[in-house]
Amino acid sequence: MKARIVFLGTGGDSIVVGKQLRASGGIILQIDDTQFHIDPGPGALVRARQENINLRENTAVFVSHSHINHCNDANAVISAMTHSGMDKTGVLIGNKTVMEGEGEIKPYITDFYKKCVERYISLDQGTKIGINEIDVKTLYTRHSDINTLGFKFFTPEFILSYTSDTEYSTALIDAHKNSDIMILNVVNPSGIKQEGLLNTDDAIKLISKVKPSLAIINHFGIKMLSINPITEARKITRQTKVQTIAAKDGLEVNPLSYAAKSKQKTLMGYK
Repeated sequence: MKARIVFLGTGGDSIVVGKQLRASGGIILQIDDTQFHIDPGPGALVRARQENINLRENTAVFVSHSHINHCNDANAVISAMTHSGMDKTGVLIGNKTVMEGEGEIKPYITDFYKKCVERYISLDQGTKIGINEIDVKTLYTRHSDINTLGFKFFTPEFILSYTSDTEYSTALIDAHKNSDIMILNVVNPSGIKQEGLLNTDDAIKLISKVKPSLAIINHFGIKMLSINPITEARKITRQTKVQTIAAKDGLEVNPLSYAAKSKQKTLMGYK
């Protein structure tokens, strides 16, 4: 099996994304010939080109919720992967707000681009689907978009989970248990609380309970950047005894290095 995770952006709030202090193109997960694009925010196409990611190879696009830094380029990515529907291919998976709208919020994915893919699915939390040899479960979150989804990917070699945007809850422990790799959207540093979002203190509590082989913090706000995410990642490692790294734009991780079968504990799995 071949696998890699590529971060097309690590920006997490309107200031960081608006000024592009960190990019916001989402996350690519590749497992053999399957390619997933998670939360394609502003600049996803540009960042994919910079990182030599071919969006025509996308098997599925996952959109966790309706905020612009997670969904802005979803239509554009679908256009790129399908040649605007000329080659109808792939799967689109999103939460109900993105796909159907919620209250005054209109759907972000247009009807035209829904028809460009082979299949589009609107999911609730706690749903499980299969794509090729990979099972995907949607996870509990608590965020201002009430339909926000986390994602958990069950591959033959490893389990990877992604929190998306959420505030801390003990329900997250059960949602992410048994994950070999956790990607956590940690917007704020220790001591900065913001409703609907994780900070470093929350990450410590969650990682301490789940105990993955590797934790990756991501999706940084301006206050986190001012502190330095690397400093916060080191703090998490010290307090949880779990190897934790701060993502940077373009970070590439080999998830097989942290699979349940290998339990590697070094930093050799990423560059």
